Amino acid sequence: QVQLVESGGGSVQAGGSLRLSCTASRYTDARNCVSWFRQAPGKQREGVAAISPGDTNQYYADSVKGRFTISRDNTKDTVYLQMTGLRPEDTAMYYCAVVSTSYVCGLGWSRSHTVMHWGQGTQVTVSS
Repeated sequence: QVQLVESGGGSVQAGGSLRLSCTASRYTDARNCVSWFRQAPGKQREGVAAISPGDTNQYYADSVKGRFTISRDNTKDTVYLQMTGLRPEDTAMYYCAVVSTSYVCGLGWSRSHTVMHWGQGTQVTVSS
């Protein structure tokens, strides 16, 4: 059973910042496409950002472009999601996900059905 370990969630005021971390040796290393998804109450899970194998490309949802940055530390096999300029609408459970190698990262990163491993989620709450 693969376990993706996430951390870094919390409660902040609008305009604040948080950094989420996700690690699972072998699955979050540079060989894999790793995505962050989020799900707010009553809403569908949506892809937020992803980093491609080899870290050559990063992908973002339009709603977070310019505010969120995904990165990977290959010495720690850890993927980060740096979130700045947080808004109340960013409030959600955030999930780390490893995309199946059957999919091209750039095409499948934001689609839940391409994910082969999910993290347990970490809550982000942004107050106005």
